[in-house]
Amino acid sequence: QVQLVESGGGLVQAGGSLRLACAVSGGTFSAYVMGWFRQAPGKERDIVAAKKWSPGITYYRDSVKGRFTISRDNAKNTVYLQMNSLNPEDTAVYYCAAVNSPVVRTRDYDYDYWGQGTQVTVSS
Repeated sequence: QVQLVESGGGLVQAGGSLRLACAVSGGTFSAYVMGWFRQAPGKERDIVAAKKWSPGITYYRDSVKGRFTISRDNAKNTVYLQMNSLNPEDTAVYYCAAVNSPVVRTRDYDYDYWGQGTQVTVSS
């Protein structure tokens, strides 16, 4: 059973940066697609980024390309989402998710495992 625990959310001013972390237990990176999703109030939960490391295939939604980076630390069994140049439109609850899949998945219903979410608030 894969368990995911997010951390790193908070309040930041526009233009600032945050790094979210997702501690993974019970699974191996090579088998799973790891995704980051976000849900703003009154909106659907949307994909932010997803990656399958073997092979190295990465997806970013258009609005975060060049600003966000998904990465991992094998020694810590942790996946990160580095978020730079944040703007108020990035405000949402961010979720880490995982699915055992040979291809990158971008829809939330494709993912089997979810973290509890962490709030990111960007002030203008």
